[in-house]
Amino acid sequence: MMPSRRALLATALLAPAGALAQPRPAPQPMPPRGRRDWAQQVPQLRIGILGGENEADRMGRYGAYGRLLEETFGVPVRLFQASDYSGVVQAFAGRHIEMASMSPAAYAAAWVESNGNVEPFLVTQEADGSTSYIAVMFARADSGITSLEQMRGRAMAWSDPNSASGFLIPRAALRQQGINPETFFGRSGFAGGHEQAIVAVLGRQFDAGVTWASGVGDEAQGFSRGMLRATAEKGLLNMRDIRIIWRSGPIQNGPLVVRKDTPDAFKRDMTAFHLALPSSHPEIHRAVERGTTIGWVPTRHEDYELFVQMRREEQQQRRQRG
Repeated sequence: MMPSRRALLATALLAPAGALAQPRPAPQPMPPRGRRDWAQQVPQLRIGILGGENEADRMGRYGAYGRLLEETFGVPVRLFQASDYSGVVQAFAGRHIEMASMSPAAYAAAWVESNGNVEPFLVTQEADGSTSYIAVMFARADSGITSLEQMRGRAMAWSDPNSASGFLIPRAALRQQGINPETFFGRSGFAGGHEQAIVAVLGRQFDAGVTWASGVGDEAQGFSRGMLRATAEKGLLNMRDIRIIWRSGPIQNGPLVVRKDTPDAFKRDMTAFHLALPSSHPEIHRAVERGTTIGWVPTRHEDYELFVQMRREEQQQRRQRG
């Protein structure tokens, strides 16, 4: 029996038990360098990079990471950059990539679109030991908007239709509060990514937007990591220029994902590499994680089943609206 819509949305706003604080993982050594037998089946490691920021910044963050994978395993690495989350989802479905770091909602979409041919293996652990983050709604500080209620009839920027924090979770939370997001806002639209949503609000194209943040650390600095902090560090945002007017409960962090049909030895090597990265190459780890985290801990599909259900729920509502 399927859960009721109300029960589903209420549950989906909470991170699973695994998102609570976990012990800090012990430092791991990097795997020994050398080409592996699995390279016969994976002769090129193709890594998907979600959209949400400009291409140059993504390449800057992932360049050293890709080179280190090449040096460690002796296979060429190709970074597949998509303009939005859907690009990486479809690349998994078409078996055009082997690995990616995904948002929970993008993982759910990839799982559905690939008929389950994606497998989560690690999840980010935050500085406080948790494996969760939050969605935040923000407005310009000079807009006079200080609460969600003041967004009634105004323009809302969603980040991406395959984003948990930038679309699915805020909409589910509003419905849980008895607010219909289709009629509450005067206008809404997709900005094309998280960074783009921030820029659009600052540029007065929308009155408010939603994005993701770790939820820990100094809010005035954009928290310990997340798109607010990343955008501020690039000089595109001064945190004094925005005001956070709403935040969600904890959301399970997105997983590192591999194609399920890749060799088990490949999956073990990818796990070992990422568990060793934070202590062996902290600067590369910080770049790919966009801020300060402890590292990664194991995860599984069951931690994201709620997002699969939420995606199906949103698709059903879209069909009804159409």
